Amino acid sequence: MIKRFFAAALTVLAATSVGAQADTATRSRTLGEVSIEQRKVEGVSRMGGAINGTELGQGELFRAACCNLGESFVTNPSVDVNYNDAAVGARQIKLLGLSGQYVQMLLENMPVTLGAAMPYQLGYVPGAWMKSISVSKGASSVKNGSQSITGQINVEYLKPEDDPELKINLYTDSRLKSEANVMGNAHLTPHLSTEVLAHFEKDFMHMDEDDDGWQDSPSVEQWHVQNRWKYQKGRYIMHAGFGYLHENREGGQMKDLSPTPYQVLIEANRLDGYMKHAFLLNSEHNTNLALLANGSLYNLDGTFGLKDYTDRQQSLTSQLMLEHDFSDSHNLSTGLSFNADRMKETLTTSNLEPTTELTPGAYAQYTFKPSYKFTAMAGLRVDYSSLYGHTYLTPRLHVKWTPTDWMTLRASTGKGYRTPHALAENHYLLTSGRTLVIYDLKQEESWNRGASLALYIPLRERTLTVNAEYYYTDFINQAVVDYDSDPTKISIDNLDGRSYSHTLQLDANYDITDDINLLAAFRYNRVMCTYGGKLREKPLQSRYKGLVTVSWKPMMALWQVDLTLQLNGGGRIPKYIDEAGNTVHGQRFPAYPQLNLQVTREFRHLSVYVGGENLTNYRQPDPVINAANPWSPTFDPTLVWGPVHGIMAYAGIRMNL
Repeated sequence: MIKRFFAAALTVLAATSVGAQADTATRSRTLGEVSIEQRKVEGVSRMGGAINGTELGQGELFRAACCNLGESFVTNPSVDVNYNDAAVGARQIKLLGLSGQYVQMLLENMPVTLGAAMPYQLGYVPGAWMKSISVSKGASSVKNGSQSITGQINVEYLKPEDDPELKINLYTDSRLKSEANVMGNAHLTPHLSTEVLAHFEKDFMHMDEDDDGWQDSPSVEQWHVQNRWKYQKGRYIMHAGFGYLHENREGGQMKDLSPTPYQVLIEANRLDGYMKHAFLLNSEHNTNLALLANGSLYNLDGTFGLKDYTDRQQSLTSQLMLEHDFSDSHNLSTGLSFNADRMKETLTTSNLEPTTELTPGAYAQYTFKPSYKFTAMAGLRVDYSSLYGHTYLTPRLHVKWTPTDWMTLRASTGKGYRTPHALAENHYLLTSGRTLVIYDLKQEESWNRGASLALYIPLRERTLTVNAEYYYTDFINQAVVDYDSDPTKISIDNLDGRSYSHTLQLDANYDITDDINLLAAFRYNRVMCTYGGKLREKPLQSRYKGLVTVSWKPMMALWQVDLTLQLNGGGRIPKYIDEAGNTVHGQRFPAYPQLNLQVTREFRHLSVYVGGENLTNYRQPDPVINAANPWSPTFDPTLVWGPVHGIMAYAGIRMNL
């Protein structure tokens, strides 16, 4: 099937290319002097402030299929995205060697409350809707709360005020996953503009590549629509919008193999809205006042074999912010915030009490920039949690120094706090045959410290960019998911001992020619945590990652070829009981490669792309333990450390009308 898929897709590319050449041949024109000095690429750029981070533009996002946020980091050396399990298909970001719950998610600089949506958050952001993604590392700014422990990821959508046009994106792959996206905006008056974003996806095939009788990943059907508005007149700016999402996931045992197949069924519905009001009070001193708020209603109904789980969550976040430049060297940002989160969960095997957390807070952040060579940003916020009944302080400091034009140094330190929702965020663990035990959890608390060095080295009339960075995250308290203390249980309890992460990364970027760009990166993680009184390496975590990407795009920009090679290092497999009833411990998984390729052909109003993922065809052997007996206590689909799919081919078209 894959060979036929590639052949058909390449035939389409060739035919469209020939058609374009024929059209060009019949329309000759005499051109005057033409000078092409630089090709503008919306790729990866460094964030200019004191915080260490990068921004990924659409040019970088389109180097891969990028169906959703979870597939947007294929060419990024800092962020990993992996499956949590082989049952619900939950994908998780890992930054600085730690799981995605320690990364604060922002949507256009507004905090997003997740809860039970956390395992699926990456699939809720369609790739075609995104204009850019900003990834900052470390404790980040205090403006958006205290939840950022390892960093922030901010997603910017297409804007209502962009040039009016209609965008259409269609996608399909060799597993018959199909997507359609329609994005359109209009300027209704000189002051008012609006846009509609619509997304649909559906898996039309149930896949079982390893013949274990277990669906490799669930079939997903999702509808997602948003309507967004902007109004600007004089010194007042308003952004507002609302959206609705519906998703069904169907996974588990193949239905034709058992009269009582183990089924995983998840239905999610989310209604959300936001508003931003900005008042430009003094343009000379960049003084502005802003009020931001967003709210959501999220309902999840899940069936995991004989276990039924539901979650009803209502969330509201709001901020009042004031910015003022006293001079070119001194800036002050202050604000008030109020967050409310109510969660009501039910589980067939236990009684759960509803939880409500109200969090009022305030912050101040001062930036000192005496020259372009030096920037210091110090922030402090104070918050009160009604759930824990205490007040806590979040200090953070970022410093940037540019001693020469070819060197930039950054350093940061800061504290982070987070409220864990153990069952909501980890409900995929209900698919395991082990007994899930959750204790009374405290608020998570940690320190993060880091430093980075950026070098811009002239090399053969071009610039070699080299970045080196180191981050250390140390937990004072943490909600620890423990597989090792008892192989018949999975427990989530407070940290009793030490837990920390060391991350060292080195990457280099160089334009070999005007047409070819090369990125090479290596990252080393040492993530340790105390399980059952013993300090151990965190399980299912690759010790290192190597990445090489090559992008070829000639100056005429009609074709683009992107090749990405990853080498994911080995790691530890936690203790478990095998099919024969023997306790298995001390196992490690090996390093494994992954190769992705995409070819894109650009036309005046559209682009056509074909590609393949995991061309090395590496799959984790037996990702589901005791797959033939899903009702037994030794059944476990949650010990996933590698790809569960083999080679996958895809094709798509992007149209701008």
